[in-house]
Amino acid sequence: MKKFSYLLMMMMAFIACNEPQEKNEIADNLKVKPKPAIVKEFGFVLNDYEVVRDTIKSGDSFGLILGTHGVDPNQIFEIVNKVRDTFNPRKIILGKPYVILKAKDSSQTPKIFIYENDLINYTVVDLRDSVSVYTAKKPVKITKRTVAGVINSSLTEAIQEEGLSYLIAHEMSNIYQWSIDFFRLQPGDRFKIVYNEKYINDTIYAGIENIEASVFYHQEKPYYAFNFMVDSVSGARDYYDEKARPLQSFFLKAPLDFFRISSRFSPNRFHPVQKRWKAHKGTDYAAAHGTPIKSTANGVVIASSYTAGNGNYVKIKHNDTYTTQYLHMSQRLVKQGQRVKQGDIIGKVGSTGLATGPHVCYRFWKNGVQVDPFRQNLPSAEPIEDKYIETYFTAIEPLKNELGQIEFKEPI
Repeated sequence: MKKFSYLLMMMMAFIACNEPQEKNEIADNLKVKPKPAIVKEFGFVLNDYEVVRDTIKSGDSFGLILGTHGVDPNQIFEIVNKVRDTFNPRKIILGKPYVILKAKDSSQTPKIFIYENDLINYTVVDLRDSVSVYTAKKPVKITKRTVAGVINSSLTEAIQEEGLSYLIAHEMSNIYQWSIDFFRLQPGDRFKIVYNEKYINDTIYAGIENIEASVFYHQEKPYYAFNFMVDSVSGARDYYDEKARPLQSFFLKAPLDFFRISSRFSPNRFHPVQKRWKAHKGTDYAAAHGTPIKSTANGVVIASSYTAGNGNYVKIKHNDTYTTQYLHMSQRLVKQGQRVKQGDIIGKVGSTGLATGPHVCYRFWKNGVQVDPFRQNLPSAEPIEDKYIETYFTAIEPLKNELGQIEFKEPI
């Protein structure tokens, strides 16, 4: 009897101990579990796919990547033929990221291939049903910033001391290239800038959108610059000072962004290839092979060809007075008859023709005579049309006030 009572008590204790646990399990099962967050990227709901992220590696090709992920070789051939006009599979670049969206089933068939051209632009190859391809942009947020800096040695160092991108220094040198000699800055020169930065997903820095306004004090003289839309149809913008005068010249100072002058215009120079003294009617800009070459002004391409001496070259007529020519290109990117704008990429630096190393020989004609562009009093860019002058002064007033409220830092 005692043994039976003991067993009964043990059973009741076991039931008592487990009853709350069983109730909790039932309650947990009855609770509505939260759905996983919807993740959207590149215009797709990633939850619907198996997502593979990788980068282009040495030896990779578009076909090899698809084949690695289970696409049939015959199908790859058809896909490549369909997309080659819009997305050239041969031009994928080492190190660029890509994403493959695969079916969420046992087959895991690739449905979407996404190639990231840069931080903002990407190309989608849609493999579902009939193959299609298109380019798109990631959503970008523009954030306004202000900064003040002081020159101790160079503009680039001053920008970096403020923890900012060197791109700002590059933009500033472009804006003021005809107003300020940046090789002759003095300690104590200072600047203020109102500019816009681009961000992806609020956190990924994607570069400078533009500089809205700036003032650069060089030798105590203020040089203002305001960004203003001069053509509402094309959206063209340019920089003007506080009196609505253009800062940009009709010509860029150089056809390259990064260079060193290896040989100047000279009536008598020893030619490094022909080994004789002769006139050098151009300016040689040495730069890395493949560096983009820009048209220094608006115009029409009157020649895009090759000769034994010039190598690949492009010649541009800007108006009845001025013509320019760009020699020794590794690649020509414009055709005869094509209209180009100032800053358009017309070719790439090379060493074709009579050249000992990669450079562009920049030649300049005025009234049919080759001259040294550095010795010319070149015209300014087109002024603001009279009908926009009042709008301009209204637009720059708040920007000028904003610049005035930025405090200068004291020189070190």
